[in-house]
Amino acid sequence: MTPVPVGMPKFATTARTALADPRLRRDLRTVNGSRRERSAQAVASTPDWEELREAGRAIRDRTLLGLDTYLQELERAVTEAGGTVHWAGNAAKAGRIVTGLIDRDAEVIISASTVTREIGLAGALSEAGIRATETDLAELIGGFRESHPDAASIRELFQHEIPAATAELSEDPAELAEVARTHLRDRFLSADVAVCGADFAVADTGTLVLLEGEGDGRMCLTLPRTLIAVAGLDAVVPSWADMEVFLQLLPRASSGDPMSPAVSTWTGLAPGDGPAEFHLVLVDNGRTKALADEVGRQSLRCIRCTACSAVCPVYERTGAGPYGPVLPGPIGAVLTPQLRGVERAFEASLPYASTLCGACADVCPVKIDIPELLVHMRGQVIESRRRRPVPTPEMMLMRTVAWTMGDRRRYETAMQRTTRGARLLARGGRIKRLPGLLGKWTEARDLPAPPRESFRAWWRTRDGR
Repeated sequence: MTPVPVGMPKFATTARTALADPRLRRDLRTVNGSRRERSAQAVASTPDWEELREAGRAIRDRTLLGLDTYLQELERAVTEAGGTVHWAGNAAKAGRIVTGLIDRDAEVIISASTVTREIGLAGALSEAGIRATETDLAELIGGFRESHPDAASIRELFQHEIPAATAELSEDPAELAEVARTHLRDRFLSADVAVCGADFAVADTGTLVLLEGEGDGRMCLTLPRTLIAVAGLDAVVPSWADMEVFLQLLPRASSGDPMSPAVSTWTGLAPGDGPAEFHLVLVDNGRTKALADEVGRQSLRCIRCTACSAVCPVYERTGAGPYGPVLPGPIGAVLTPQLRGVERAFEASLPYASTLCGACADVCPVKIDIPELLVHMRGQVIESRRRRPVPTPEMMLMRTVAWTMGDRRRYETAMQRTTRGARLLARGGRIKRLPGLLGKWTEARDLPAPPRESFRAWWRTRDGR
């Protein structure tokens, strides 16, 4: 997945395709319903769940407040264990660092992660002339990370992308899985370089931790000669004692499992065991800017469990695509504009992709108050628009409304004229379409026609007043 283009339209526009796809919505409803049920059962069977959540929140806050110290400790531990640490201020720098570590004729495999998608690493490798094979099965079958394509679609894709997939390949799931397994096994065995993410980085030992469901990341860690791990600055955890909390929180919140199916840990280099060369690329890409925001920094607590997506009514209807490559769901609607700014239409629209129902805050395993952050980011969007030399039509409209409502006579005159006009637009007591910018409101709802007599007019005539 490549970075969001500069001209990407607003969330409401990008979501239209998903909203018009009944099959996608059905799949999302099924998958999210199952996730909610499994997570609820896992939480109910964990007596100290609330204590774990509070411990996770406290650890993440303590880490963020001392982030500079822990990052220096992590660099020292990784270096002492034989690894090399690289620092990337933005996505472009991260891409240059990774591509600079790889020979152009090398066989490369990449286990996609939230950070590699965020920085568009697959696109950077391609632009540098480096052919990399995605090892994640969802990426292999076309990036269906949130919905499930049917067997016929997968068969057709495999016949186009995988040389061993012959015309005789059937739609049997077991046969399709075997073709994918054989294809990926060959790539693992022949790879010279592996690129992967890291969910956590333990500062005191320099250990990186990867939690996954398929095990492709573990293959990346063990077979190729060179291993390049890419992680955000916020992945750091002070100690293994702290890691114990997240190893319990993340799988329960994410999938309802007591532990992740595959938990891989590695510390630097070990002669004769695993890669002979290890690089850790630590990516900022807007994280220090988010850290400086006293209200917004709590978004950096996120441990990428996506529990908030499973309960979000907006996400359940749109899926991951309209949120861009950083993160989907409610936390993505906050974190993407924090990391990328709110000056462009796409990022500015994301904080409004929410009903503010609060379900996301209830399930967050590290107690991020996402509704508070959404409102906070909406305020930043408004402030950024006020700084523009030419105000937006919406801003001009709101300033006109503020001026009108600032004086009683102006307000009453405007209400009388607006009421007359609105009644002309009404049909059967409802207004189904308003003109101009006001039409955004009636795209999704009807308005009741205003009464012939306003409350103020009625109040003046009450008891002869």
